[in-house]
Amino acid sequence: MKSCVAVHITSKSAAHAIMAAEALKAAAALRGCGFACEVVDPYSTTGDLSNEALAEADVVIVANSESGDVGQFGGKPIYKTHPSVAIQRPQDVIQNALALVGKDGILEDQVQPSPTVQATEQSLEPPAHRTLVAITSCPTGIAHTFMAAEGLKKAATALGFTIFVETQGSVGAKNSLTAEQIAAASAVIIAADTNVATDRFAGKTIYSTGTKPAIQGGKDVILNALRMADNGPVGAASTPTTSETLSSEVDRIKAERSSSRTGAYKSLMSGVSYMLPVVVAGGLSIAISFAFETASAQAATQLATGTFVQSLHQSFGQIGSTAFGIFVAVLSAYIAYSIADRPGIAPGLIGGMLAQTLGAGFLGGIVAGFLAGHAVKLMSDRLKLPDTLEGLKPVLILPFFGSVITGLTMIYVIAPPVAAILNTMTIWLNGMRDANAALLGLLLGAMMAFDMGGPVNKAAYTFAVGLLASHVDAPMAAVMAAGMTPPLGIALATMLFKSRFDDEEREAGKAAFALGLAFITEGAIPFASRDPLRVIPCLMVGSAVAGAISMATGAQLMAPHGGVFAMVIPGVVHNIVAYVGAIIVGSFTTAGAMYLTRRPANNAKNQQAPTEIAPQVS
Repeated sequence: MKSCVAVHITSKSAAHAIMAAEALKAAAALRGCGFACEVVDPYSTTGDLSNEALAEADVVIVANSESGDVGQFGGKPIYKTHPSVAIQRPQDVIQNALALVGKDGILEDQVQPSPTVQATEQSLEPPAHRTLVAITSCPTGIAHTFMAAEGLKKAATALGFTIFVETQGSVGAKNSLTAEQIAAASAVIIAADTNVATDRFAGKTIYSTGTKPAIQGGKDVILNALRMADNGPVGAASTPTTSETLSSEVDRIKAERSSSRTGAYKSLMSGVSYMLPVVVAGGLSIAISFAFETASAQAATQLATGTFVQSLHQSFGQIGSTAFGIFVAVLSAYIAYSIADRPGIAPGLIGGMLAQTLGAGFLGGIVAGFLAGHAVKLMSDRLKLPDTLEGLKPVLILPFFGSVITGLTMIYVIAPPVAAILNTMTIWLNGMRDANAALLGLLLGAMMAFDMGGPVNKAAYTFAVGLLASHVDAPMAAVMAAGMTPPLGIALATMLFKSRFDDEEREAGKAAFALGLAFITEGAIPFASRDPLRVIPCLMVGSAVAGAISMATGAQLMAPHGGVFAMVIPGVVHNIVAYVGAIIVGSFTTAGAMYLTRRPANNAKNQQAPTEIAPQVS
């Protein structure tokens, strides 16, 4: 086999270097020749061009946007070209380079990049050091928020940049950005799956993405943000149409389409993130109320009128009932807020309360939130008033007319059919037994493990949380059991089948165990991201089994979060033996599947150990 070494050197554009490396790598693979590559860009030096690889090479390719010294390659035959030529004609570059094998000297590619490409590259002046600020946020504010922050910090350190990250988690904003940090920043990164206010970043370049790209590709996120700050959005009309910029244009269009598809999801998750603490407080309060009743029954006494125990029983019950009475309104209000900002809150609250009182429940609340948000946003954009009256829009005109439009639409159009649908669904869920229940649990369980905190996971979770208000508690039990199973199953596999994991993976398994106990499914992400095609199916099988057993045995859960820590409260879980059994069986199923699909660690030289990322939960 012939060996080909490619070295890409550019002092201007990291994007050109990376694209040239990928193009030549693919072309070399098609010709069956070995390939080792070193990429030197303004931000870092990456690649696997070791001294050993260089010694074994038959030819060296130097793709350099500027003239440079090539004497460091030990007398190897050298084929010189330009990064843009390597991008456009990688097969020709590889073929011409291999033709030099066995010969001496340097051959320079006669094809030169167009003046347009050269001008584009010369405009990309690399910074010596840059400072950035970022905000990370996810719907539950527990795991993805802090994992995304950690990913950005590590990437910035590797690139030699400074970054300040504010985490907007379930415990509120941590490491809040100061005015001085924002003023000094070259760009702002918003890595969030919820709506994040950006008023304080006026005049700054803002690069928006989700938490997942920040976790898995923090370096790309940072470089994209800086390129946007330096040169404007990729694919702008003024950008030259070369093969590289056409590729960027395609990426831009895909990103825009993705953004339009996920806008509704982002608004929904914003509502869920504000609703969740209300539901948790309400569910646990009702559970404590039942605990007092259970304790009294076990003591063979009744809750006599006027006793302290009865007072506590009633008080906790009132707290829980109040929370469940308003959580749909909170969901609706903050969906509207994510769309129309503060003027959308009042119409969203009113629409959500109407959905609750008219029997439309959480489904009606979701519809009310989107209706209120878009109605207010439309009026805000289209309604033009004299400057003297413009101040009335956010405090009088938009809230009032938004509330009227939302309220009337809910009363006469939305609530009646949605209430009928919700009532039918509630009756059907309450009447499910055996096979039907197991099938629903299997589906919910598989969804929880599919993307571990992503859109599919959150769809299953939101469905179960919404049903709590209708006193349908079985899906919540199936969802939490299935959400605990992936990290617990992986932790179990690292303990039972140590030969399948190296030392670092076994250490990461300990962190996954702790996260699994707390119902943080994201604890499995470090393993799944390294080997998704094998790990994710194993996780889905185990979670599907856990969800099916939980539903089939009639387990019910009144608290939407907390994992094992919620189970210690008497009355939170009904049929707790079957519920715990579902988690155990599901975890062992995941562990067994991992054993069957993984090779022993000493035979998996190319397998990378996952990075242990523990959320900083306060």
